[in-house]
Amino acid sequence: MALIVPPPRTAVPAERDGCTGSEPRGGCAQWYEQELGWATAGGAPVRLLTGLRFDALVVPAAAGHAALRRVGRTGPVALMGRRMSLLVAPGSADELPGLLDWLEWGGVALSLTALGAGGRITAPPPPGRSGPPGAAVWLRPPRPVRGQEDEPVLPALSGFGSRGGDAPDLVRLVDAMATECHRARLTRARTRLHSDESAAQPLAFS
Repeated sequence: MALIVPPPRTAVPAERDGCTGSEPRGGCAQWYEQELGWATAGGAPVRLLTGLRFDALVVPAAAGHAALRRVGRTGPVALMGRRMSLLVAPGSADELPGLLDWLEWGGVALSLTALGAGGRITAPPPPGRSGPPGAAVWLRPPRPVRGQEDEPVLPALSGFGSRGGDAPDLVRLVDAMATECHRARLTRARTRLHSDESAAQPLAFS
């Protein structure tokens, strides 16, 4: 009696929901809209709109990692390539220039920007789902909102220390980010100076 071998199963892609950049929008956008109440736009990859439920501080990833070690807990944090986005309270983007001046960082060249109304960041795959290499990821993911008490605590100017001490206030967070951006800039400058000096020295022959 001949055995009938079933055809091989077709592998199902790990992500077919618009967060990977290769599939139409679907489950990814729905998760953000239904579970978090966040507005989305675009097809693949899905974008999260800033200026509505949150703004975003955007810094180089290396500076962001160093600052996170200093401030401890924050709001949600996403990583996209060499850039890190830290979600903060709506309206924080408008406060950033004046806040930097107040912290005496005004006039200092910093790789620190803020996205508010009209901005957008790439949506990482929802927590628990994986994306392709190089896709945006959550370093500190948001959690679904089940009630008013589950509303995310985002760093803001009002209420230094934030509600219940769960997240740092915006002043402390911006100061840490500015410090690490400036430190990284000085390190790069010293490295270039050392390289230039080494290249300028004549070779010694014995």
